[in-house]
Order: sequence, then structure tokens, then C-alpha cells
Amino acid sequence: MNGTTRMHVLRFPDWPLRAALGTPPPHPPAALVRQNVVTACTASARDLGVRIGQRRRLAQGRAPMLRILPHDPAQDERAFIPVLRLIEEHAPGVLLLRPGAAALRSRGLSRYHGGEAEAAEALLAILAGAGYPEAVIGVADGAFTAELAAEGVGGALPLSEAHSGPMEGAEEKETTRWRIVPAGGSAAFLSPVPVSSFGDDELTSLLARLGVRTLGEFAALGEEAVRDRFGEHGARLHALARGADSRPPSPRPPDPELVREVMFETPLGQADQVAFAVRRTADAVMLALADVSAVCTEVRIDLTDDDGRVSSRSWLHPTCFEGADIVDRVRWQLEALAADSSTDEGEHDAAHDFRGVVGVRIAPVAIDDAAHHQPALFGQASDERLHHALSRVQTIVGHRGVVTAAVSGGRWLADRQVLTPWGERPVVPRDPSRPWPGSLPGPHPAEVFDPPRPIRVRSADARAVLVDERGELSAPPAFVEDAAVVGWAGPWPVQEHRWDAGRARTGQRFQLVDDRQRAWLVCLADGEWHAEGRYR
Repeated sequence: MNGTTRMHVLRFPDWPLRAALGTPPPHPPAALVRQNVVTACTASARDLGVRIGQRRRLAQGRAPMLRILPHDPAQDERAFIPVLRLIEEHAPGVLLLRPGAAALRSRGLSRYHGGEAEAAEALLAILAGAGYPEAVIGVADGAFTAELAAEGVGGALPLSEAHSGPMEGAEEKETTRWRIVPAGGSAAFLSPVPVSSFGDDELTSLLARLGVRTLGEFAALGEEAVRDRFGEHGARLHALARGADSRPPSPRPPDPELVREVMFETPLGQADQVAFAVRRTADAVMLALADVSAVCTEVRIDLTDDDGRVSSRSWLHPTCFEGADIVDRVRWQLEALAADSSTDEGEHDAAHDFRGVVGVRIAPVAIDDAAHHQPALFGQASDERLHHALSRVQTIVGHRGVVTAAVSGGRWLADRQVLTPWGERPVVPRDPSRPWPGSLPGPHPAEVFDPPRPIRVRSADARAVLVDERGELSAPPAFVEDAAVVGWAGPWPVQEHRWDAGRARTGQRFQLVDDRQRAWLVCLADGEWHAEGRYR
């Protein structure tokens, strides 16, 4: 088994719908939508052709009676907290993977119940009795394989939606809601699974172009060749495909000196107050880990209230924690305590009456070598020193003083540029892979002006160049700023939100090259010229 850990992973299919509707399945056709894209849908909606990633209009065309609800990820988190608490009461040490999925180490659980299958049956019975009959369980060497083992059990929706039917090397009964992959059988079980199960769209696309479509085909590639091409991140995924643990093997025991604690003179009662106050402490934990070239994959957070009571919970991260991730977990833990205090109005439960917070303790539980987790940068392998240096700079200039850029969907360049503080995962508000009529095709300007910069574009007789309603120019552009135009192209109309007078934006785009060999992307809107970007 190469040191892998047997894990029970509990999945709750279509959890965002369960959280939004508040009732167990089966559900009528319904879908959650964010930015007009389906992010989750019920099984009955899938039977009608609705799929995650569809545009809202297409989904409604497939299922005219489809109920549309806005997707609130925070609601998913809040609704899953009572489930975690229920599991914790019967099986201590539950680890949150994400809302709708949790993991337990199998060893103690299986010994107590007399076997892995017996433990799975006991957990499912407890959850069904509490109103969660849809839960399914996968058992395997590591959380990654165990979660995939739970896919398809009892009608659960696969994460990838790309494979169906039983997989080799798995123990399963039609009348049960669990699946066990025998110890040492992960490689055979994972072999037919599509590479999209990694959840890495960029890697999936690249491997597909190379003709590699399953984890078995990926595992067959040479380890050194994968490391040279994809860096440590790719090497780790290659290890997963071979059946290794879901986290890098042989995690190091954390050093007690990595623990950080902050005390408050005045009790803080609001989750946002505590989250703001603990950010520097979380950054201190990250710096301490960076000093020993390590990352944290599991953390325990202890909250102490004004009466001396302590709320403690362990949190698991799919890859590794950053400072912002720890702050989020502190806030989630506080929101759970606040929810406990507000439930069962009319009954007073002293155990749930958690008063203002006077102290927060952050203790890494499991750490690993940073090289196993650091993503590649600028197309090269990981650079641990770069990460260390930028993290230190960030503590000096502030959280948003060091940012990374990502490309979002949209029509205007300023909208497509997404800047994210270093260490956080970029949240791209609009999918760049979807069609955006009127958007600028590549190559894009190397320099983007945000906001667009006013610029003068004049004709040969020094008059402003205008475009009429039919798209005809008043005169060819001859000068841009104080330089002569030697080449130009356009106009290309851009229209956005025409149906909303308050948000409507229209303009005419041009590309200009001046006699100083500067190339501009300019736009005429409401009779005024602005430069969106400059090519280099």
C-alpha cells in the first residue's frame, strides 16, 4: 500500500440542491444558477437533459418546468455544518473535504464496528435516521480514490459525469450504498476513470490533445517525463493515477513551534471581526511553514470564549492551506457557533451559548514538503524561493500588495483582467472559454489601462474622428495623440446589456499603429476616445 491510509469518504449527491431546497431527494426538476450558468441540478433535471455548465436559457429549453434558484455557496457550507456535527458525535475526527463531502480515517472506525463494510452500514443508518438517506460511502486507500469509489453508488452523480457502470477492483452490492476498493487495488480501480476527475481543466485539456484520456493511460507515462513536463504538481497527480494516497505520502509530523495563538483584550462577538483580527496570525502560520519549506494540509482551530470554553475543529484542505483559507475556516466555525445559539428559540442550551471570542489558536495537524504542492509558474517547475519571497513581500505591503493575474470572460479588456492576492485561488467571474460576441480575439494588448485612458484621435484636418449610426467614419484617423497614424483597422462595434439602460455599454473599437511603432487598442464611445490597451 506504500504507506497509504484507508479512508471512508461520505458523499451527499447534489448537496447544493439539498441545501437550497431543504428537503431530501428525490427532488422535482430544479437547478442552481450562477451568472446565468447551471452550477448544480437535480437527478430529475438531468433526466430531462439539463447539465452542469449549460447556459440558463438552454437548460430551460430542455426542461420548461425547471425550477431555477440562485446558487449561494455560503449556504452550502452553513447547511453542511450540522451534518459534520452529527458525524462527529459517532465518529470523531471527521475531516471536511468540501460542502457535501467528508472523510474519516478507517482504522479506528472499522475496528469498532468489526470491519469496513460494517462501519459504512452503521454510518449510513445513522445518517438515514437523521434525515439524510441519500448519503453514499466509498472506502479505499486515500480520500481521492475513496471519493471516486462513492461515485455512482445508489445513483450518485459522478464528479466527472464521464464514466458509468461498475469499475474493476471494487466491492459493491446493488442493495447497498457503499463501495469498497480492496487494499492495494486502487490502480486497477482508477484505470478507466477519465482524467477530468482531477478537477484540473487545463491539464485535462492538454492530456486530451496528447491522446491521454484515462487515469490508467496517464499512469502509464514515465514518472520522470511527467515531472519534467508538468512539474511537481503534475508528478503528484501522476502518483494519484497510479493509486497513491490522495495527499503526498509520508506527511511529516508538525513542529509545535508552528502553532500560533492570538488573544483579544475585549471579547469579539462578530465573525467578521474575529476573521479580520486573526488574518495576521494566519499569515504568521504560513510564514513559519515557509521557513521550514512545508505546507499544511490539515489544521485544527481552537476558539476560546469569554467563559473559558473552547470550540475545537479540524479542517482538511484538498491541496494545502493558505492564510486566507485558514481565515475562512475561522469564520465558518464562528458562523456555526452563531447558528447553534440562534436555533431552538425558546430553549436555552448552555452548551450552544458560546459567548464572545477572546482567543484563537491555529495548530497545523499535518504538514508536507512544499515542493509537492507548489504550482508551476510561468510554464516552469515550482520555485519554492519565489513563493517564500513573495509571501514575505506581501506581509510588508499588505494582502493585496502582491497579486497574480487571470483572464476572465467578457468584452472589455478591463473586465477580463482579474487580479487576485498572492496565495489565494483566483475567482474568475465569467468563463473565458464561452463565446463572447464582440470580444477581442488574440493576441491581446500586453498593457491594459484600467480605467481606460482618454486619448485624442484626429483626422488629417485636425478634427475629431467620429462614427455614425451606420458605422461610417467621418474621416480616416491620421493622428493618435501627437503621433501620425501609419496603419489602422476598424471599426468593430461592441454592445453590451442593450436591454438595461442603466448598464448598457456601446462603442466602436479600432487598432492604430503610429509612426513611433506603438500599437493601440482604442474605443470611441459617447463621442469620446479612450485607449483600452497598448501592444508591445
